[in-house]
Amino acid sequence: MSSDEILVGYDASADAAVALDWALDEAGRSGRPVRLAYVFEWLTVAGWIGPGVAPGIWPDETARRQVEDLVRKAAADAAVERPGLTVRGEVFDGPPALVLQERSTEAGMLVLGSRGHGGFAGLLAGSTVVSVTAHAHCPVVVVRNGQAATSGPVVVGVDGSETSLRALGFAVERAAQRDVPLRVLRVWEPPGERWVPPGFDPEQITAAERAAAEADLAPWRKTFPDVPVEIRATPGSPAALLVEASREAQLVVVGTRGRGGLRGMLLGSVSQQLIHHALCPVAVVRER
Repeated sequence: MSSDEILVGYDASADAAVALDWALDEAGRSGRPVRLAYVFEWLTVAGWIGPGVAPGIWPDETARRQVEDLVRKAAADAAVERPGLTVRGEVFDGPPALVLQERSTEAGMLVLGSRGHGGFAGLLAGSTVVSVTAHAHCPVVVVRNGQAATSGPVVVGVDGSETSLRALGFAVERAAQRDVPLRVLRVWEPPGERWVPPGFDPEQITAAERAAAEADLAPWRKTFPDVPVEIRATPGSPAALLVEASREAQLVVVGTRGRGGLRGMLLGSVSQQLIHHALCPVAVVRER
């Protein structure tokens, strides 16, 4: 597996198909190869394996061969639909979350549908998608069926932390590839209603937060001078404001962990809410 490869969690569900389309679009812009990964988890009781795949009991080699044929055909169809792209399929054995986390060490990006069936059942509810997003070793993009917009800006949440700066770089590159504006959202937390610190000046704080965002952007403006950038520094809830911004975005990008308004993202307060509620694909970027 190539370190720049786009890995797609694939189980032939509707959401997996949308995730694959998103990955192929990304590959078309970046020239990266794409690999479909079907995680085959052996069942100890009769159960559903995949569309067109008969249920079986471990070790059901017939079911595995059917899965391999399914993935091989999906990869071949994708390659025909997107000539010029390198698309491969592979079947892995084991628990889906653990396998995808391990494979992410060798990938440049991992793309998942938010729901699935078979090995990816219940993704939206959290077990697999949240675990993989929190622990993957490369950026993870989560796409829900019906939400893969191709217009609108790329939105990124920043707070000056190291992971948010990585998210900023990822977002700028996606905006440049798509030839769309970049919207940078820097949220600061206002004081509680019961106590306001002496000399509290929301306009001064907003100006300082905006200046900090401008400083973070400075090197990227030099690298991508043609990308239109809008900075929004505002008080409020990072998760709520990013979900609202997703209404008109084609991609929302965040880091896995931050400080200030984005603190605790690894365990989910912001990133999990976006995965569950954003109205466009969500990219979660972490350090390797």
